[in-house]
Amino acid sequence: MKLAVVGGGSTYTPELIDGFARLRDTLPVEELVLVDPAADRLELVGGLARRIFAKQGHPGRIVTTSDVDAGVAGADAVLLQLRVGGQAARNQDETWPLECGCIGQETTGAGGLAKALRTVPVVLDIAERVRRTNPDAWIIDFTNPVGIVTRALLQAGHKAVGLCNVAIGFQRKFARLLDVTPGEVHLDHVGLNHLTWELGVRLGGPRGEDVLPRLIAEHGDAIADDLHMPRAIVDRLGVVPSYYLRYFYAHDEVVRELGTQPSRAAQVAAMEKELLAMYGDPALDEKPALLAKRGGAFYSEAAVDLAAALLGGSGSSHQVVNTYNRGTLPFLPDDAVIEVQAKVDASGATPLAVPALDPLYAGLIGNVTAYEDLALRAALHGGRDRVFKALLAHPLIGQFEYAEALTDKLIAHNREHLPWA
Repeated sequence: MKLAVVGGGSTYTPELIDGFARLRDTLPVEELVLVDPAADRLELVGGLARRIFAKQGHPGRIVTTSDVDAGVAGADAVLLQLRVGGQAARNQDETWPLECGCIGQETTGAGGLAKALRTVPVVLDIAERVRRTNPDAWIIDFTNPVGIVTRALLQAGHKAVGLCNVAIGFQRKFARLLDVTPGEVHLDHVGLNHLTWELGVRLGGPRGEDVLPRLIAEHGDAIADDLHMPRAIVDRLGVVPSYYLRYFYAHDEVVRELGTQPSRAAQVAAMEKELLAMYGDPALDEKPALLAKRGGAFYSEAAVDLAAALLGGSGSSHQVVNTYNRGTLPFLPDDAVIEVQAKVDASGATPLAVPALDPLYAGLIGNVTAYEDLALRAALHGGRDRVFKALLAHPLIGQFEYAEALTDKLIAHNREHLPWA
């Protein structure tokens, strides 16, 4: 089995490598290719990756290359984890929207749109290269904004599934609180990427006992602290929202916070500098503890599980993924991309049935889906007017004056990545 990771020079990658090494019985990788244009980072990450495999006795071969075509050739699955423009572009996404009093974030609001505009054309080019070398290969997208990127891939006819680590993070946390194994915890996870709610937490499978009310009653303070939301919100909703919902439920408070502290991009850039120095140490043969602060917790377990199921191995049959709606949420188009529990096997991901949603959730999902549709059109076809319409449609913007100003700022800060601009 051959896997390729595009964006393999990311400081995330040792987390992924550690998962491949530990879970080799689930996903027996014979050749792993790390692809990245940043040769200096790639050399450091690749060296550590080989040492991790060696320490854990993994027999697989790790190859590094800056040549996308060579790297993906013959791959059974290709994982995408790239960041067009790097942390510098992310820093802009997180700062210039604040000038208009709007959220500055890499996947939500105007910053999220900027990232989609930079990313979608690059991802589609890579996917076409994969299709030319191996049309049967699966593409697993971890690149944000995952929902929009996955929809672009699916609409272009690629065998693609989107992946996020939010659900597996909740699963692991709830398992600890319940003192059970993660495999015993099934989430009623519903929504769009970075716009989801845990409507139920079931023990033993999709039809198991729903213990969410007990979790909230007994551990509501801990859950709310992780979300950075008041306990009262979790109690009143009776569900657990993703922490990304804080951008919607406490928008003005978050804007004030973001205006008084370094951007997340600046924090991550400093962390990456330290991590890369560690990766260059020839004595280091395991992922360092600092990597846990970088983000992406449990990404490796989720990625291994998904790849194994798609490639006909021993991955879990039910997983939370991003895939076509296909009538699952009847108020959305069939080709909208949703994030829900799905049956995953060699034929792909088929969403499981979802109960009728309260309008409190369905309304916001519908609104953001409309924005994502407009965002994808802007990413595929360009044009100032398409960017403006996407911003105007976003529920965190929605005002003509803001949309006009943000459109100009977005284009000015991203001109080098937008050929049409």
